[in-house]
Amino acid sequence: MLIAEVYVEVPVQQINKPFDYLIPVKWQDVVCPGMRVSVPFGPRKLLGFVTKIKTHSELKQLKEIESVLDLDPVLNEELLQLGKWMAAETVCLTIAAYQAMLPAALKGKYQKTVIVAPGKQIQDCSADVQALFGDKTRLNYEEVLASEAVKEIQTEISNGHLELVRHVGSKGSVRTEKVLRILKSHAELETILQETKKGATKQRELLEFLCAGPTEISFNALKAEIAATLNTVKILADRGIVELVEVEQYRDPFSAKSFNQSKHMQLTPLQARVFKQIETAALAERNETFLLYGVTGSGKTEVYLQSIDVVRQEGKQAIMLVPEISLTPQMVTRFKGRFGDDVAVLHSGLSKGEKYDEWRRIHRGEVSVVVGARSAIFAPFKQIGIIIIDEEHEGTYKQEDTPRYHTRNVAIKRAEHHRCPVVMGSATPSLESFARAKKSVYTLLTLGERINQRALPTVSVVDMREELRNGNRSMFSTELAVKIEERLVRKEQIVLLLNRRGYSSFVMCRDCGIVVECPNCDVSLTYHSAGQNLKCHYCGFESTVPTTCPSCQSDHIRFFGTGTQKVEEEMSKRFPNARVVRMDVDTTRKKGAHEKLLQQVESGQADILLGTQMIAKGLDFPNITLVGVLSADTSLHIADFRASEKTFQLLTQVSGRAGRHELEGEVVIQTYTPEHYSIELAALQNYDLFYEREMTVRRQTAFSPYYFMTLMTVSHVDRMTAMDAIHSVAQRVKATLGETSFLFGPTPSPIAKVNNRYRFQCLIKYRQEPNLLTVLSEINEDFGLNSAKTGVFLSIDMNPNMMM
Repeated sequence: MLIAEVYVEVPVQQINKPFDYLIPVKWQDVVCPGMRVSVPFGPRKLLGFVTKIKTHSELKQLKEIESVLDLDPVLNEELLQLGKWMAAETVCLTIAAYQAMLPAALKGKYQKTVIVAPGKQIQDCSADVQALFGDKTRLNYEEVLASEAVKEIQTEISNGHLELVRHVGSKGSVRTEKVLRILKSHAELETILQETKKGATKQRELLEFLCAGPTEISFNALKAEIAATLNTVKILADRGIVELVEVEQYRDPFSAKSFNQSKHMQLTPLQARVFKQIETAALAERNETFLLYGVTGSGKTEVYLQSIDVVRQEGKQAIMLVPEISLTPQMVTRFKGRFGDDVAVLHSGLSKGEKYDEWRRIHRGEVSVVVGARSAIFAPFKQIGIIIIDEEHEGTYKQEDTPRYHTRNVAIKRAEHHRCPVVMGSATPSLESFARAKKSVYTLLTLGERINQRALPTVSVVDMREELRNGNRSMFSTELAVKIEERLVRKEQIVLLLNRRGYSSFVMCRDCGIVVECPNCDVSLTYHSAGQNLKCHYCGFESTVPTTCPSCQSDHIRFFGTGTQKVEEEMSKRFPNARVVRMDVDTTRKKGAHEKLLQQVESGQADILLGTQMIAKGLDFPNITLVGVLSADTSLHIADFRASEKTFQLLTQVSGRAGRHELEGEVVIQTYTPEHYSIELAALQNYDLFYEREMTVRRQTAFSPYYFMTLMTVSHVDRMTAMDAIHSVAQRVKATLGETSFLFGPTPSPIAKVNNRYRFQCLIKYRQEPNLLTVLSEINEDFGLNSAKTGVFLSIDMNPNMMM
């Protein structure tokens, strides 16, 4: 007797454990850990993951596995163990960790059908139900709901004549196409052609084509060549000349794009020294974490490419991570150009079917390189030789929803298993990573100059307070406007950064001062001119723009702040001949939008690239000679202890887009706080001095990387209930903390209400608390067990990236 331990796909605390199921005799040699199965769970059929096979169970009566959804495990043994580690480290459910590892197409799809109950006949049912079934033996649940006989079917189910059955499957579907295979030799085809009647013109036309054509051709290609019909093909198939088969076809997201093949470039002495250290670790199968600290334009990508080729030559695989899909088009072009079809791509810009097919190529071992955003770290490779994290400082590497993992930690954990190096690259490393490199926890590699000693761009900081005093109320300083005009005349390109999307940040009444807020959240609504509406970027609430103040009925209601839409509109007036491409969340929603917009810049069809932080990093265009930062203060004055770090990183990264090739670059930073050290040092491109200044602040305020942090947030529709719950959490945690640890709060969250739920939080700062994970797991379990009854939700974020 073989028994499978199965984690079922229900994300609730009560069942965060494996359940034992009997493996039917017919599948005892088939079922293995990592497979998905359909199992009975109460009255339902649920999808589950097999994690272990054993021969004994403490339970006397076991249900059987109903069906097997895979013949090949979707999670290998390493990923199964990684899921359990993630669940423990991030205080989440094990099933949530497993679900995060798979593309959406492999998540459970639950279908319900109504069938005639075993031992019964449709004639046992009412005439209306018989008419609805007709000659069918089962009905889809949707058909039942859409019919007028719903009540009668419900009665027949109660009477035992019909039965409601649940089926578990996958959302993903394999695409196939019809392929014509020739079963005869060319000589035999010639003979058959001679023997075919002259009047059978369609058959003769097809035979003539086959005599001169390939031994296999897709039916669609055949139709395009000679307009062949399916009927003609079937006639030849009946004669044993050809066969028509369904062949699996991958959805290729890059089928319409050609990639120019490239060869390895000659490395500079600095690049060669860095590459040698990575190569040595990779060939020695040594698990080592490198921090590649290289200024913008120093050639980090070429080091990545050649390091990956080293492990490919050894028959191993590589994972290349980028922080956002806006970086993926250029990175994909470079990797496809170097490694061709040996590259798979995984990011949110692909359709569900494309992601499913790319995942299957990885799973089947048909590629050895994957390029992608955060979730690509779970690529189901079995022999990883290197993992690379580009722009490692980016906040998008932290998952903000359950499971709240950081890609860096998962990468290091996977590299330990595969005994391979991790390379993290950045011109502005996170303070946590740089501090670890300083302490030799990571190995620091440095590229301190641009390729061929090209100069970093010259940077000027404009005090916008002086511009206002001089009567300039435009969003463009005099200096930036002049430099834009110069570039337009010289046919050079410009990047303008504004770290805010939409048209205006908020709508306010000038008489009473009220700001139009979301009714569900404690945030102001953002105005979008495209739809002439107000939107909440937290809960999705939308409303029309009021013509009078909702509080005092004044008609002096105006837009305040500046968004990318408003800048674009202003630019069309100020620089009417400039061709502007705007890149933000709103313009890049459609599939392929990133690549299309960047292609316009690369081909010279755009003079100005205007956008949010998605344009600040990774992009490499030779004709960009001017970068303008319209408001350096946007990210500086937010309720986040990392605000200075994020501002410095953003300004340094976007400055690096200018003058990367032959033409010299210039940067203009507009700000209302030019004296702030993050802005002063970003202008000097001096990361080392910024690191020293910011670390002093972090030490004085007891923040990361001097302390680990855990953020606990409680929410409920009733304010007092949420407040009571967070006080209960705080008391339990405080009782376990040592003298060197701190508990801050409870306090209302910075955004105190989201989607009509009140939010309170408390923050733990600690250096060593060996029992903290155990305590947090117990608290999380208690809240999870009671959340359905109390409506109180608790979230625990270990080392949070966002404090909102």
